[in-house]
Amino acid sequence: MENKEMKLKVAEAFSQADVGRSVARIDPACMQKLDLLDGDIIEIEGKKLTATRVASSQSDIGLGIIRIDGYIRKNSGTSIGEEVTVRHADYKEAKKVVLAPVEQEILVRGDVKSAFLGRVLSQGDMIITGVRQQQQQQTMRSGLFDEFFRDVAPMGEIKLAVVTTKPAGIVQITEMTDVEVQTEPVDVSKLEGVKNVVDVTYEDIGGLKEEVKKVREMIEIPLKRPELFERLGIAPPKGVLMHGPPGTGKTLLAKAVANESDAHFIAINGPEIMSKYVGGSEERLRELFEEAEENAPSIIFIDEIDAIAPKREEVSGEVERRTVAQLLTLMDGLKSRGQVVVIGATNRPDALDAAIRRGGRFDREIEIGVPDKDGRGEVLQIHTRGMPLDDKVDLEEMADITHGFVGADLESLCKEAAMRVLRRVLPDIKGDEEISKETLKKMIVTKTDFKEALKEVQPSALREVLVQVPDVKWDDIGGLTSAKQELQEAVEWPLKYPESFEKFGVRPPRGVLIYGPPGTGKTLLAKAVANESDANFIAVKGPELLSKWVGESEKGVREVFRKARQTAPTVIFFDEIDSIASARSGSSTDSGVTQRVVNQLLTEIDGLEELQDVAVIAATNRVDILDPALTRPGRFDRHVKVDDPDETARLSIFEVHTKDMPLAEDVDLEVLSKRTHGFVGADIEAVCREAVMLTLRENIKSELVDMKHFQEAIKKVKPKHESDLSHYS
Repeated sequence: MENKEMKLKVAEAFSQADVGRSVARIDPACMQKLDLLDGDIIEIEGKKLTATRVASSQSDIGLGIIRIDGYIRKNSGTSIGEEVTVRHADYKEAKKVVLAPVEQEILVRGDVKSAFLGRVLSQGDMIITGVRQQQQQQTMRSGLFDEFFRDVAPMGEIKLAVVTTKPAGIVQITEMTDVEVQTEPVDVSKLEGVKNVVDVTYEDIGGLKEEVKKVREMIEIPLKRPELFERLGIAPPKGVLMHGPPGTGKTLLAKAVANESDAHFIAINGPEIMSKYVGGSEERLRELFEEAEENAPSIIFIDEIDAIAPKREEVSGEVERRTVAQLLTLMDGLKSRGQVVVIGATNRPDALDAAIRRGGRFDREIEIGVPDKDGRGEVLQIHTRGMPLDDKVDLEEMADITHGFVGADLESLCKEAAMRVLRRVLPDIKGDEEISKETLKKMIVTKTDFKEALKEVQPSALREVLVQVPDVKWDDIGGLTSAKQELQEAVEWPLKYPESFEKFGVRPPRGVLIYGPPGTGKTLLAKAVANESDANFIAVKGPELLSKWVGESEKGVREVFRKARQTAPTVIFFDEIDSIASARSGSSTDSGVTQRVVNQLLTEIDGLEELQDVAVIAATNRVDILDPALTRPGRFDRHVKVDDPDETARLSIFEVHTKDMPLAEDVDLEVLSKRTHGFVGADIEAVCREAVMLTLRENIKSELVDMKHFQEAIKKVKPKHESDLSHYS
């Protein structure tokens, strides 16, 4: 029978659920032409030959593509966009397979064969163990096919190389196969058919689909297809600058590009270049660029490029100026056009010399931003691939509540959750005894572990300004029904249902000003908003922004808004805003600092830069002295007045403050709410506290609080704002 074959174009893996599981996805039409069924074994021939199992890909009908992960791409000597030949595999049952780790020494205990049953492989292949099957994304429906990928992980996630197989060629591991896993790492360069170890692939990068696409256009095509640029008569791009907050994946993306394009990779950590000798730094740079040209196609990756290319007008040292000048000439004088690409990474793009950011040097600047909800979900899937997760762990839910987390933060979150499991099983591990199978089975990461880890790990971009999200819910606030409603509409709805505002073509309110007498619950309302809207919360106490140094106060305001934009959705809460945003006048006694802070606030809230998913709340009890430009629509659109509570509101406040208090039968909260006319929330809280103190004073071992103690407390606690409050009317 003729062995049919077909040329298909390589694309990235279908989803994170396929990575490391040795599965290729082909559209059903192509599978029919090749007489293939789900679970069949196919050969993939690029520069090398490898084999894997096949599954249909309903989303790619008629596209003529094959979706394989980075490991299979490396095993077949191909990359995304290239063509491979696909056919039925001619394979034999393996009698013996020898595997070895490629990164570090490992400890092998017990029977490991079950981790590899059903696998097809050949000498020189790279495989990965312990990949968890992700139920949420499971798309393989055939029971027979699932059997080959059952969820067994006696080893963790380890990269292994296939050292030898008996017989040679493509083999399948069965129950009869002798599987030997060596403990010492193997030098893969000596294995037949292995060019280099799979380090980072595009599937290891979550939430950066668009960025990966841009980088591939800029780097892979010039390195692999320089003739396309020659035909167009243009010089290919020579440099890409990646910038964004720390931990978003800039270095990881550079590694993936180098690995996937099979280019010679030279990594330069900015500060390493600097030398104490005159001319030493420039010489090191020249040597590295010469090495790149000799080994073209090459990628030079300069991490923390701001360390060696700062603004020349701002640095005092001659060495830095000369290093910048040398880098500029090297980047502009690359002789082998398109065969050496420079990638720079920094989280301070504004600190770079202007000359380095022009076309011909860094042709394109790509922002690697904080991932959105879908991006966070992808990153969590990547970092939990080899993790034994409980069925109740919902990664989508985790992605929902980790606003502002970058890739590095999410990796820390997964590690912290795993460490909690380790702490649980440590008491069961005694001395040097071998760890029992029962103990290993107990090592499962639960939803609670992730919830507890969330308390420890905070978004790195907000570390300096983030406060713990307050533990205050709407139910903890008595009365203030209309104020709650207005805040929900102005803050919660835009963050939770942005599509509703888009549908009607209006932008949501920018800011909310909460004002009213002291003690009425303004700050408490802001805390509840932060909690209920599932957003990051930055609290700014007005006076703390003011500094004795000229320009520092405005810089503080800019920094708060910059971090809020980076980690959106975010609620910024300015308490006592009257201290920094009082009305501007011609005669100022404070060197004009408050005027400049007001100007900065105005431009941040309603300036040229749009505030996306950032809500601003301010609280004050002196609304009469605020600058009128701040209180106009477009800045603080909503003005929420928090008045003295009426009798019904006072009753609900009493209920909130006495819900955990053991009350005597004679305590009548309705009577108390009638007798506390003129009391605000803070006064009522003081009454409840004073009633408890009076009870304890009478008998320290009292079990209940009596009505008489509340009545005494009301006489003792006086309303705090009996003075003239006319400016609240």
